[in-house]
Amino acid sequence: MKYAYGLSLCLCLSWPLTACQAAGDYQVMRKAMVREVEAMVRDTRSYTDIADLDTRVSRALSVVPRHEFVPPAQRDEAYVNSPLPIGQGQTISQPYIVALMTELAGVDEDSVVLEVGTGSGYQAAVLAEIVRHVYTIEIIPELGHQAAVTLRRLGYDNITARIGDGYNGWPEQAPFDAILVTAAPEEVPQPLLEQLKPGGRLVIPVGSYARVQSLRVLSITESGEFESRDVLPVGFVPLTRDKESEQ
Repeated sequence: MKYAYGLSLCLCLSWPLTACQAAGDYQVMRKAMVREVEAMVRDTRSYTDIADLDTRVSRALSVVPRHEFVPPAQRDEAYVNSPLPIGQGQTISQPYIVALMTELAGVDEDSVVLEVGTGSGYQAAVLAEIVRHVYTIEIIPELGHQAAVTLRRLGYDNITARIGDGYNGWPEQAPFDAILVTAAPEEVPQPLLEQLKPGGRLVIPVGSYARVQSLRVLSITESGEFESRDVLPVGFVPLTRDKESEQ
């Protein structure tokens, strides 16, 4: 479900990983990844209005073992700042995009968050390091089940995962302080807007897969009005729908 990049803005920088890989020192590689993400956040300030990454987001990136969320064949590249394939034609998002979406969501330790598109489970894990609870939905059963197994094995007991069509959100657990969508619909799903708390934020890529999409932040004011801001050009896979639920 997750494939994201900010076009030329998000071309990953490189650093010498050979020694780290040979030693299996994932912690060293993870720290290097976080430094690169923080630098990219500063470099894209003119687009995002974010000067520096929140320390809570940086900490989450520094402790979540990204190598646990990629196939074994990809683990040597787990801490490169780029998307990686995870099977089923899907990818794990670029760490910069994961950090940016988490930052834009404006969450804290009291937040309850919905994620549409579990994918590998990495974004959910990053969120879970910060918030009170994460509800995450994946439409591809093979990915959803694997992500749930990985998250349980790593001890994330504040994540609830299920298989389903995330277009309609998770009304039984609504309203949410934030909703993050990791695939792009052509229009913002109305059910997701309706499941936001006043003051909450929806972070979502919007647009056709064949064209440049926009990472958009929508928020609901205390008076119930919606505000919208386009942040960055991105490229995500289309939001997959369950054919039966569309009828």
